[in-house]
Amino acid sequence: MPKKKDPNRYDRLIESVFLAGYKSGIQTIPFTKLQFEDVAKNLDISLPKNVPDVIYSFRYRNDFPAQIVGTASPGKEWIIRGTGKGRYSFCHVKHISFKPSDNFAETKIPNATPGIIARYALDDEQALLAKVRFNRLVDIFTGLTCYSLQNHLRTSVKNMGQVETDEIYVGLDKRGVHYIIPVQAKGGKDRLGRVQIEQDFALCAEKFPGLICKSIAAQFLPNDVIVLFEMEFDGDEMAIIGEKHYRLVEPGVLSDAELETYKTRLS
Repeated sequence: MPKKKDPNRYDRLIESVFLAGYKSGIQTIPFTKLQFEDVAKNLDISLPKNVPDVIYSFRYRNDFPAQIVGTASPGKEWIIRGTGKGRYSFCHVKHISFKPSDNFAETKIPNATPGIIARYALDDEQALLAKVRFNRLVDIFTGLTCYSLQNHLRTSVKNMGQVETDEIYVGLDKRGVHYIIPVQAKGGKDRLGRVQIEQDFALCAEKFPGLICKSIAAQFLPNDVIVLFEMEFDGDEMAIIGEKHYRLVEPGVLSDAELETYKTRLS
């Protein structure tokens, strides 16, 4: 008799793997993708053909089941870090939210996105990356002269496994110092996550060790508002150290009065 397909099987699978290694006070719970086969048998549910998608979904897209969330200490959360090929670890870390600040001052930028690009962008993320690139928002945000090096860079990092960055820039300051700038972009209802930012820092440390890393995240808001964040990460704690809201507008929408206001803003 074929095993039943549980509509919540991703939740049940990840919860069972977590609880198998959880003890009160524990900070890390290592596991491998091979454990899901035994867990599926014990739960009497069918194992997804693409087991890594179960892990991927909770790393980047979905919330953990309530039973996992409830074990986190106040101000902390559980994330899944890659620790090698097919190896992972639940990690108990400080919670960080990438929710754009309410009522944050906007800066209007004359929209330089070519119309043909805006018309044919295939998804929100692709459109966001294009608008960030054509409007030189990374340059404006960082104060550097920046150049797009590669889109959707997929590679592997030692002791972490496969990682992917939406876009990566190289930058130059007035002293001639070189920077490496990974950018994660999310549009629509998609959300930014800590795991992706950690991976960006690790990628830059391994692949570009001589460059200064500035990690940027971009989020679409309604009405052509783009929020950019800058993060810092010391290998354990992560914090947002910069946030700006840019609204792309037609040149005539930007008034002389607004330009005068920008002159008095603190940097």
